Amino acid sequence: MWAYRENRKQARAVYRVLTKTYPDIRCELDFKTPLQLMIATVLSAQCTDKRVNTVTPALFKRYKNVKALAKADLSDIERLVFQTGFYHAKARHIKGLATKILTDFNGEVPQTIEELVTLPGVGRKTANVVLGHAFDIPGITVDTHFGRLARRFGWTDETDPVKVEHIVGELIPQLEWTNLSQRMIWHGRRICHSRKPACAVCPLSKLCPSYGMGEMDVEKASLLVKTDKDFR
Repeated sequence: MWAYRENRKQARAVYRVLTKTYPDIRCELDFKTPLQLMIATVLSAQCTDKRVNTVTPALFKRYKNVKALAKADLSDIERLVFQTGFYHAKARHIKGLATKILTDFNGEVPQTIEELVTLPGVGRKTANVVLGHAFDIPGITVDTHFGRLARRFGWTDETDPVKVEHIVGELIPQLEWTNLSQRMIWHGRRICHSRKPACAVCPLSKLCPSYGMGEMDVEKASLLVKTDKDFR
């Protein structure tokens, strides 16, 4: 119990610093509707948000709603999403999820994780993105950045995303889950990189048990830091 309390105390201290460091967070995928966000998130697998944002305008202009997507020719969807990679599978997922939403959910994107994960191509990560950013329903989005940081912060040793989601959910208040996810992802993209984190300029240096594993020269670390313009 003592270890849990200390872990929760450290986790919440980390979150306070992340909140101060990234006060104006947002989803970096461009969307106007829950359906658009879901599709953009499906397309973001093994692809950057920046690239997805260059592809989705044409897709959403051509197919404005779930009915249009359900009736779309698969080869046309493939053509429109080609640049995001794995376009055969992603196109099948998009057409499939649109069809299922139309037939099983009266054309409306469902608002529970249990229902969302029944859609083709939608796992817990995508479901929590949609819930949090389209419906303001708190959810923890465990992508590669979130999982990596959770382990570096000492919150868990788990690599299974579902286990990470549940463990971290016990450390941070539920109302903050979506914001925590976005801030963790931002920090992972901007400073706490996979191969070489910019430790020397990290605002979490006093709280992170992994501090020192990355670049410790301030000048060199500063060159590793990415900014918003790198993702837009």
